[in-house]
Order: sequence, then structure tokens, then C-alpha cells
Amino acid sequence: MHMDNQKFDLGLTFYEVMDLPDHQLTEFLKYVAREEIIRWLNWNDPNGIYSDEASLVEIGEILSKEEGIEIIKRQIINS
Repeated sequence: MHMDNQKFDLGLTFYEVMDLPDHQLTEFLKYVAREEIIRWLNWNDPNGIYSDEASLVEIGEILSKEEGIEIIKRQIINS
């Protein structure tokens, strides 16, 4: 189920984060939990390999918070 009103624990919706300027996005994501980063990635790209289970099967390791942040930034910039 694709929910359009999902929020980060820090209060911004998943859509609001996409409108942040680059420097604010980077600063915001520093304070977001890794699990929330993975949740946003799955929300934004349901066909991606972001969950720990899928990452272990496909890649052999889990997605780090830092890697997740870089992917979010690329996905937002390229959208």
C-alpha cells in the first residue's frame, strides 16, 4: 500500500523532504534514523533493493545509513 502522508519522526512528510534545498536536505538526513532512510527509499522506489533482507540476498551486505543518504540525494536531484 502506497501511503502519501508518511512522515519522518522529525515531522516532515516524505514529500516535503523532496523540496528541501541540498544543504538543508543533507543536514536533515544526518538526524534521521537509518530505518527511516530505508523506509523513504522503499516508498520512493518500491522496486529498489533497500531492505536488509533484500540487500543481503542480492548484494551480500546491508545498506549503510551513509549509502542510503547518498541514494536519497541522487533520487531527489534526478527527479
